[in-house]
Amino acid sequence: MTFDRSVKIAPSILSADFANFGQEIQAVEAQGADWIHVDVMDGHFVPNITFGPATCKAIRPHVKTVMDVHLMIAPVDPYIEAFAEAGADILTAHLEAGPHIHRTLQAIRGAGCKAGLALNPGTGVEDIAYLLDMVDLVCVMTVNPGFGGQAFIDLSAKVRRLRQMIGDRPIHIEIDGGVTPATAPLMVAAGADVLVAGSAVFKGGSVANPAPYGENIAAIRAAVA
Repeated sequence: MTFDRSVKIAPSILSADFANFGQEIQAVEAQGADWIHVDVMDGHFVPNITFGPATCKAIRPHVKTVMDVHLMIAPVDPYIEAFAEAGADILTAHLEAGPHIHRTLQAIRGAGCKAGLALNPGTGVEDIAYLLDMVDLVCVMTVNPGFGGQAFIDLSAKVRRLRQMIGDRPIHIEIDGGVTPATAPLMVAAGADVLVAGSAVFKGGSVANPAPYGENIAAIRAAVA
């Protein structure tokens, strides 16, 4: 993965057909997705359960771009190795998920993955000032994590502050939650360069009819151009 700040669209497979992940990933990549975002939830840190390392390993051969794995789980550390072995390119852990985030980020990089750090809507960015040299991505949650399809929380000021703090470091700012053609421009203007979109990408399409995926991705791109 070479670093650049061009806007990347990362469809979340949380909104895909769970019975058809391989073909869904192939379809959405063919329609212009830059990354594939995988939301891992444990029913403990967040109020929902999705999938684990075995699912990531099964879908990895279908992902030709970047597999961006967002761990909404606590504890995180015991599972880092399994998700790394499953083929994650980026592993993102939540600041709020454990007391030793520094160790967690070290372990993610030690396992050969890019290290991401996610922040819930109520968490301030000043808390991560001493972690910026250990991360490759900061994920700003613009919904409270746990479910797809929630209403967007405008955290433009938070993203702008984060962008100032990052300076010239090669760190992506990812936005996760409620991204649409209406909300994406606010976040890109504030400094974001990775947009996770679930329902906004997958709505109206299917493996049999993937064209809407491309239209939805194009609409987000046009909105932020």
